Amino acid sequence: MPELGKKVPKLQGVTGDGSTLKLDALKGQWVVVYFYPKDSTPGCTSEAQDFRDLYPKFLKRHAEIIGVSRDSVKSHANFASKQELPFPLVSDPDETWCSAFDVIHEKVLYGKRHMGVVRSTFLIDPDGKLAAEWRGVKVPGHAQAVLDAIA
Repeated sequence: MPELGKKVPKLQGVTGDGSTLKLDALKGQWVVVYFYPKDSTPGCTSEAQDFRDLYPKFLKRHAEIIGVSRDSVKSHANFASKQELPFPLVSDPDETWCSAFDVIHEKVLYGKRHMGVVRSTFLIDPDGKLAAEWRGVKVPGHAQAVLDAIA
């Protein structure tokens, strides 16, 4: 797991449009990597819409957004299309990205314990170093807080 001020790991993954995204190819700009539990669920849809609606403001601050979940490429393609998402969603079925950022933890849903993605966001500076992190994110106001963190 990257520490604040340290370089983030070199990761790559397949996005909803079938292309390969390499995290280190985005050096030179801010990068927001947000992890979410599941495509097309209420909280995850709200979060994606909030990042979508603020996307032009992120671009003005030279920032790219990447959403990551364990859903399939096909699921991401459908979700991105339905929500008109202008940024890539990385499919992480083998949990490479999730493990690198340590976002899989025990959760309790309806009294049952299971391992799942804890909603988390990471801000990477133009040098490829971790600048900020948010864990156990509550969706309302979160995308704006991330935007505000970019100088």
